[in-house]
Amino acid sequence: MKKKTSKPAKIAASPALIEDLVAASRILANEGVLDGYGHISARSDQRPDHFIMSRSRAPALVTAADLMQLNPESEPLPGDERKGFIERYIHGEIYRTRPDVMAVVHSHSPSVIPFGVTRTKLRPVSHMGGFLWSGAPVWDIRKVREENDLLVRDRPLGKALAGALGSASCVLMRGHGVTVVGSSIQEAVFRAIYTEMNARVQLQSTLLEGQSSSSATTKRAPSMRQTAARWSGRGSCGARRSNS
Repeated sequence: MKKKTSKPAKIAASPALIEDLVAASRILANEGVLDGYGHISARSDQRPDHFIMSRSRAPALVTAADLMQLNPESEPLPGDERKGFIERYIHGEIYRTRPDVMAVVHSHSPSVIPFGVTRTKLRPVSHMGGFLWSGAPVWDIRKVREENDLLVRDRPLGKALAGALGSASCVLMRGHGVTVVGSSIQEAVFRAIYTEMNARVQLQSTLLEGQSSSSATTKRAPSMRQTAARWSGRGSCGARRSNS
């Protein structure tokens, strides 16, 4: 006899949130921020103590059918036996700590990683990186757990990371990557992309002479409307149609 498998319950999220979350995952993959292992989540707009994110799958392939609802402990709902991301605790503990956060992106942005393993601080050197004025603290997992594989595998590690984030827009993870937050999916995507871009510009500027200042931008954040429209056209192709 074939083994019966339970069907996951319908997730508590509006169609708009589901569509935006799928598009965001594909956009971040298209823009080179997420590789095969990064992920984005959103706080449920129907159950604020829960959050929505994909099952363990490459971000560029995520569809609505891959989304899971996770409870305040970062665990899937009863009956959903699909494999979730190991580091889902990053998201759950940030939502628990920061009621203002509606979306979280964890990536392995290559240009950002050097700032987590050196004494050079990530600073806002481009006007699109103005949100970095809130700070870019570095979290070292070794200070919490000496024996580790750099992955945030449980709630205590997630709580420690959320504590390091504080009220900032992003937190660097030594030798690992970066976690970025936003008040919406769109803002989190914007910040994740421009954290990577700002880091790249800062690295390039260190090769040139005569840098005028270490922080060369305003605290005022630019409008996301135009860039969001451009990303939607480039990264979400097929997101609404595909159910594979």
